[in-house]
Amino acid sequence: MSKSSLLEHSALMSTYGRFPIEIVKGKGSYVWDAAGTQYLDFTSGIATCNLGHVPEGVKDKLHDQVETLWHCSNLYHIPSQEQLAQKLIELSCFDKAFFCNSGAEANEAAIKLARRYANKVKKTEAFNIVTFQHSFHGRTMATLSATGQEKIHDGFDPLLKGFHYLPYNDFTALDQLSGKQTCAVLLELVQGEGGVNPADPEWVKALEKKCHAEGIFLMVDEIQTGVGRTGTLFAYEQYGIEPDVMTLAKGLGSGFPIGAMLAKEEAAKGFTPGSHGSTFGGNPLATTAGVATLEAIVEADLIPHAKEMGTYLKNVLEKLKETYPEHILEIKGKGLLVGVVTAQPAIDIVNKAREEQHLLILTAGPQVIRILPPLNTTSIEIDAFVQAFAKVLQSL
Repeated sequence: MSKSSLLEHSALMSTYGRFPIEIVKGKGSYVWDAAGTQYLDFTSGIATCNLGHVPEGVKDKLHDQVETLWHCSNLYHIPSQEQLAQKLIELSCFDKAFFCNSGAEANEAAIKLARRYANKVKKTEAFNIVTFQHSFHGRTMATLSATGQEKIHDGFDPLLKGFHYLPYNDFTALDQLSGKQTCAVLLELVQGEGGVNPADPEWVKALEKKCHAEGIFLMVDEIQTGVGRTGTLFAYEQYGIEPDVMTLAKGLGSGFPIGAMLAKEEAAKGFTPGSHGSTFGGNPLATTAGVATLEAIVEADLIPHAKEMGTYLKNVLEKLKETYPEHILEIKGKGLLVGVVTAQPAIDIVNKAREEQHLLILTAGPQVIRILPPLNTTSIEIDAFVQAFAKVLQSL
């Protein structure tokens, strides 16, 4: 079947607005399509390939694991799962880990943990989960109900009850939090899909204080911000807080499907044997990828490099904004999660970048471009990106 025929007559459901290229190979910061065209990939699989495509250390360990054992039921102990859990605990403020297959599942687990803890441990009737406007937490019924965007809700009514959305970075809205009705707050420290909106540090501290006072779990969704993306291993470290629960996915497995929920010792009491589970969650392949990814990031000391590259990227984009103020309105974000607010529709710029400059970038709303290089990107690659991006702006 020809390329055009394949794209026009796919057997896949139309759940994605796919761009008209077929990616068949990747290495580092670059991918190639079926025609052999090379693209500079500053999407990292939507913040997933934090070490770039097919990183050697992860590839080698996955190859060894493929030769040994693919799957094992969670009725038995899985060495790589125990190893990954221990690494995550040592690198964070949490005490226990649960593994699943995706970010949505990790957030599902966090929602279930919060409600079950309130019901079984605290023995209260509080079950509400508070999230924020413009948030994004997943596509399952519970996580889309938790998401504070009407476009994500469209067509799925009735949503699950017990989710309430407050304005983001709004101090006065925190007065609405009450432990009598609310068992948890679920928060993105940088809203990725919602427009690359960083949380205000003082507001986050006020939110933590309010949650502690009311006996409410503070849960951070670090699906997109975690594993070095924002300039620290986890974004919460930059805010001086210790959440009760954190969710991870995306960058944890270098592109291999994995999700994780981490919890403090007390919060983890909400789950007991049989209360939650996942057939494939934490399987030997996924957790081997997770261990290898963390080792590569920590042992190579990539976090300071990623922070430095994030600063460099924002600085060169600010200079580009000075050159093209009629096109670029604002630069925002943290680390290597950067948003560019545009005067034109973001999708038009994304399409021109791909078609004319072989540059892959993303949208994060109608007029926000999202830029997500791998953590090990270089200043040379960033300069190449800026040069290509400038040519796109020139052609508008």
